[in-house]
Amino acid sequence: MTRTAISPRLAISTLENTLYGGPVDLDRARFELASTRFSRFDWVDEIGSTNATLLERARSGEGEQVLGADHQTAGRGRLGRIWQAPPRASILCSVLIRAQIAAGDAHVMTAALGLAAADACSVVAGYDPGLKWPNDLVAVGVGADGSDRKLAGILAESVLVGGNIDAVSIGIGLNVNWPEALPDDLVEIATSLRHLTGSVQDRTALVVEMLRGFDRRLGDIDQRGPTVLLDELRQRSATLGRRVRIELPRAELYGIAVDLSPSGALIIEDDQGVRRDISVGDVVHLRPAE
Repeated sequence: MTRTAISPRLAISTLENTLYGGPVDLDRARFELASTRFSRFDWVDEIGSTNATLLERARSGEGEQVLGADHQTAGRGRLGRIWQAPPRASILCSVLIRAQIAAGDAHVMTAALGLAAADACSVVAGYDPGLKWPNDLVAVGVGADGSDRKLAGILAESVLVGGNIDAVSIGIGLNVNWPEALPDDLVEIATSLRHLTGSVQDRTALVVEMLRGFDRRLGDIDQRGPTVLLDELRQRSATLGRRVRIELPRAELYGIAVDLSPSGALIIEDDQGVRRDISVGDVVHLRPAE
């Protein structure tokens, strides 16, 4: 299929007088995704939560599909955190997958989408983000103090039947054309492709490239099993090789992130030289002096 470069249309925000990219082009996206498992592609102006909506559809028996929105009023991140973004400034979408995999392998779906999103940023915007374990895209070292800035977050929620995954809804919030002046509570932790590249990005091209890459990786998983992505995850990782703090429910763990296990756990060598597999926990990347 021949691709035609289309410049993103611009829209003036009524809230911040800032240029954002135009609306996602439904016809174009559906045409370019017709040969993938994501041919059912919908995008709305506003919704509560794309993940919550697709989980409801999954429980009612609906098949694989993509649902995106220009604005979410009840977007969520990990651990129930609120996810907010200005209208039309981000890619806010969820993907419903019908999968017959064990509940312990759910992480592989999140990993596949994270890799696909990172590649889409590289191909479309010319920026290579890293993957922060377990589910964030980050711009490495772009802070004034050399710290990372969050570019995207991913959340997977499953429908279980008999202990196995019957369906999974995977949501992503990717910061694309955010206003130049970030809110005070985000300026030290987040960034967007517009900030990183200096230009407004085409959200349609980004979401199409991401879903194509996700489709390819899901095919690889079906054929070769859940460990097929490990090498790619290691190469994209912004966490491996760094000193980290792991925030656990009742403790903190300090050490060096040394590898990923076949199950997707983060392997930490702690300050006593003991290697530990971390399956759940918040990771903080530390600077050498910390």
